[in-house]
Amino acid sequence: MLVRDRMTAPVITVGPKTSIHDALALMKERRIRRLPVLKGQHLVGIVTWTDLMRASPSPATSLSVWEISYLLMKAPVSEVMTKNVITTSPGATIEEVAVLMRRNKIGGLPVVEDGGVVGIITESDIFDAFIDLMGLNRGGTRLTVEIENRIGALEEVVRIIRDCQVNISSLAAYVVDNAAQAVIRLETSYPLHVVQALADQGVKVTHLAPLPEVGESGPEATPSPSPQPR
Repeated sequence: MLVRDRMTAPVITVGPKTSIHDALALMKERRIRRLPVLKGQHLVGIVTWTDLMRASPSPATSLSVWEISYLLMKAPVSEVMTKNVITTSPGATIEEVAVLMRRNKIGGLPVVEDGGVVGIITESDIFDAFIDLMGLNRGGTRLTVEIENRIGALEEVVRIIRDCQVNISSLAAYVVDNAAQAVIRLETSYPLHVVQALADQGVKVTHLAPLPEVGESGPEATPSPSPQPR
């Protein structure tokens, strides 16, 4: 999955001279938390909700609190924006972006192509991509198994499941404490025969859980959260 598949476009931007007041109002209206700052078509910075809320005058001022608030809200975003902006491209992978965000402890990246900003991708987009990749909203069963550290071990697990006439919707392998595991989503709500077949072949199932479908209701269904700012 690539950035172009998950980014928000077109992106909402502001200019360096946009006031802090206007930038805050725009974020609130559009329910967003970051704004690329463009001078013409050139990216010169990025400003976040946190940047604007942290903006404060010097304590060595003799102005009243009302004068301070007025001057602060009239100040341009260029005074509080981050100037050395980390960006990505539409052709970058979601995994690359996730690592980049985590490594730099940031929640969003402008997407740049041919020198222009063509979109923005945020941590919310990464979460949504993970949910989609793992099929977590499509029902079925989530199965976690231990995988032996040898060539063909994962292939054998897939074969056993195939022989049980059950379809695999998604599969992800990873290592925990030097032990390889695979998380497999099965398109069935009745996986016990699969678990038994795996056990018969010496494959250890470490976790088994049903997955809710989109729109599922009932006492165990998780209520849909209110839309959050991006």
